[in-house]
Amino acid sequence: MIKTTFQKIWGFIKEVSGDDAYERYLKHHAQHHPNETPLNRQDFFKQEQDRKWNSIKRCC
Repeated sequence: MIKTTFQKIWGFIKEVSGDDAYERYLKHHAQHHPNETPLNRQDFFKQEQDRKWNSIKRCC
């Protein structure tokens, strides 16, 4: 009982913080692109960082 409660809390924390992004990516990839090889964890996070920080950033 305590273990499952802790797992639910930990899962919620990971979801809210975005720490489960790679797991969500793998799930999406398996459902929508089953014939393609998914990115490994390192390449996925590099691509996400590039997407997040290498686009145009301005206020207006």
